[in-house]
Amino acid sequence: MPDSNPRYPSFGPHFARVGPRMDARGAAAHRRRLVEVAHGAVVEIGAGYGATFAFYTSAVTSVLALEPDPTLRELALAAATRAPVPITVQNGVAESLPAADASIDVVVSSLVLCSVADQSTVLAETIRVLRPGGLLLFYEHVRSAHRVLAAAEDLVTPLWSRMAGGCHPNRDTAATIAGAGLTMRDLERFGFSALPGNPRVAHILGAAAKPWA
Repeated sequence: MPDSNPRYPSFGPHFARVGPRMDARGAAAHRRRLVEVAHGAVVEIGAGYGATFAFYTSAVTSVLALEPDPTLRELALAAATRAPVPITVQNGVAESLPAADASIDVVVSSLVLCSVADQSTVLAETIRVLRPGGLLLFYEHVRSAHRVLAAAEDLVTPLWSRMAGGCHPNRDTAATIAGAGLTMRDLERFGFSALPGNPRVAHILGAAAKPWA
């Protein structure tokens, strides 16, 4: 969900309504798979209403969950009390992570990198806080591999971004992650229709590691 969107104050309540419907259609299963390899100290950016919290395993020692939207943050605080691992929820954005250099084992991004203002800034912060060998776990919707559909996504992005909390449906997020200097470990690409009547759009789910040197 959108991570840093002061221009879109109404999006948080909207996402709180539609997000659980997305989860019921399959997004929850994607989130479960996303965090199954999470371990140690975790930072989750754009945590939304805490949709991933229930899926963290005992390999995780702590989660710092950042969410700038007040409506979603209140829901995340409630979800954290039911989580199987210790989770601290606080106001914060992916562009400025409240963690020391090389102090975090895993950064989790679940439907967030589509909407941040600058992916490069977020990824630079991710690399900064990750320990060598640490992982970025990502689940995102991305630009279509089909030329005609990608062109349509380019066409609708300006309007869609204003309607959907800054979301950009035409971002090639996997390429940006690799270009930032992270080493791709796993990458699955699939189509997913988030809501009834919506087309199946391209999504990615995977992991990328901070190099050791």
